[in-house]
Amino acid sequence: MITSFPVDELEAALEKASMPNKTVIIAVVNRAYVEQQADDTSTTTMLDLFLESFWLGEDTRPLLDHLLLVAVDQTAYDRCMFKRLHCYRLVTDGVDFESEKVYMSSEFIKMMWSRTQFLLDVLNRGYSFVFTDTDVMWLRNPFTKLSKNETEDLQISTDIFNGKPRSEDNLLNTGFYYVRSNNKTISLFDTWYNMKDNSTGKKEQDVLCDLMKQGFFRQLGLRVTFLPTDHFSGFCHDTNDYWSVCTVHSNCCRHITAKIFDLNNILRDWRRFKGIVAQFPIDIARNKTMDFRWSPHTGCINSWGPSKASNATNKL
Repeated sequence: MITSFPVDELEAALEKASMPNKTVIIAVVNRAYVEQQADDTSTTTMLDLFLESFWLGEDTRPLLDHLLLVAVDQTAYDRCMFKRLHCYRLVTDGVDFESEKVYMSSEFIKMMWSRTQFLLDVLNRGYSFVFTDTDVMWLRNPFTKLSKNETEDLQISTDIFNGKPRSEDNLLNTGFYYVRSNNKTISLFDTWYNMKDNSTGKKEQDVLCDLMKQGFFRQLGLRVTFLPTDHFSGFCHDTNDYWSVCTVHSNCCRHITAKIFDLNNILRDWRRFKGIVAQFPIDIARNKTMDFRWSPHTGCINSWGPSKASNATNKL
């Protein structure tokens, strides 16, 4: 049941970022994603790349007006405010999210569950949202490929897409999804969050997969669409269709320095593609880009080899 809330700090932030239909875009950041890494020779950050993709993407710049950046530590919040974005400071009692959290450590898992609890709060307030990890590059307006049918409760990205958008055999990924606020989705997020204490050692994405496999989606009567990797691509399964892709996610990657290295290459490839499209008529541009391929994700491929402890970073 959607609850009526007073205009508190979160409600005010949601109102400012909201589209007319009470939809917002939400991303969560911590210090590791807004500051350069000490062992990284790059001069950019994950947040910089994320925002740059909105600048370079097709019909994506206006969407920044509807992006709410949720900061889980003060450094991330200060950086968000400096960039004059819509910002909200998420405080979790008894947990310090300022320091880096090693992937799948107990602190990392706590951070993921804190995110899920926050998103449940947003749904309870009657706001639908697109949730996006900041390691997702927005190359085209994804709303052009997302269903506008209000009977669609959840549209979620996949690591591997089996060609069937309703099939629960798809391997879902919580790095990008569009959820409508209604009683069914609130029940889903409420049950999902309340399973945290009985899911030791599992991240929140694993628990959502478990719920799906147990038939909970069908039990709630949820209408779920699994998004094709042709449009919502990732490092687990690339699409080379530059003409159709909307987002590229650096999934199947172990640490942040590798993600930054490879996503820099993605944006470089995208600039090259856009340069050809701008220079030639559409039919010639299609011929010239027919054999385009993304640069190899060497940073992320190598991230799965033996690594030093200093390379293990958190993944939001």
